[in-house]
Amino acid sequence: MRIGIPIRRLYRWIVAPTRGVAAIEFAMIMPVLVILFLATFDGGRALAVYMKVRAATYSLAAITNQYQTIAASDMTSITGASSTILAPYSQTPAVLTVSQIAISSTGKATVAWSYSQGGTALVQGSSVTVPSALITNSSYLIFAQVSYTFSPIFGLFTAGTINLKDNLYMTPRSSVCVVYTPQKIATACT
Repeated sequence: MRIGIPIRRLYRWIVAPTRGVAAIEFAMIMPVLVILFLATFDGGRALAVYMKVRAATYSLAAITNQYQTIAASDMTSITGASSTILAPYSQTPAVLTVSQIAISSTGKATVAWSYSQGGTALVQGSSVTVPSALITNSSYLIFAQVSYTFSPIFGLFTAGTINLKDNLYMTPRSSVCVVYTPQKIATACT
C-alpha cells in the first residue's frame, strides 16, 4: 500500500492552477500603467503648448515686420492676434515681447524699441547679443519672444511648472526699420 500523494497530483494541485493569477498580475501592474498614462497625457499637453508657443512667436515677428509705422493700438492688435494662436490653452500665462534691434555701423546691437504683453519689455538702448550670422552693419531686426508657464495637471513627470520659451529674429519687410510711435527711435530710419 502506498502512502502519500503522488508527485504528479501534488504538482497539479499546487502549481498548475492559474485561476486568479491574471487578476493578481494586473493588480500589480495597474498603478504603473496609470502613472505612465497620466505622465504621457501631461507630456503630450506640454508638447502641444510648446508647438503653439512656436507658432505664436512666428506670427508675432511675421505680423510686426510688415509694418512701417506701428501705433500703440496696432501693437495691441498684433500681440492679441499672436496670443489667440495659443487657443484652446489659456492665454494668461503667456508673455509676448516684440522688439526692434538696431545694429550700428560697428556691429553693436541695441534695443531700438520694445513692447511686451504680460511681461516686461526690453530696455530701450540696452545691449543685445544677436547671433553672429544675423549681424549686418547698419541694419534692423525684429526680435519676437514668447514664453509660457505650463502647469501640468497631474505633475507626475515634474514638480512645479515648466517655462516654455521661443524667440525669433526677422528683418523688416516693408522698410528699413519699423517705427513704433510711442517709443520713437528717430524721425527716420538711418
